Amino acid sequence: MNIIFVLIPIAILFVIIAGAVFFWAIRSEQFEDLDRQGSNILFDEEQPATKSKDKPRDDQQP
Repeated sequence: MNIIFVLIPIAILFVIIAGAVFFWAIRSEQFEDLDRQGSNILFDEEQPATKSKDKPRDDQQP
C-alpha cells in the first residue's frame, strides 16, 4: 500500500512534463505544416546538386 504514495506523485510528474512538452511544441509551431514534410519525399529536387565551380569541366576551354 505504501508504493501508491510513491507512484501517484511520479505519475502526476509525468503528466506535467508531457503537458509542458506538448504546449512547448504548440507554441514553437511544430504542428503548423504537417503535409509539407510528407509530400517532400515524393517529389524530386528542383535543382540538382552542383559540383564545385572551381574545377573546369572537360568540355570547357581553359
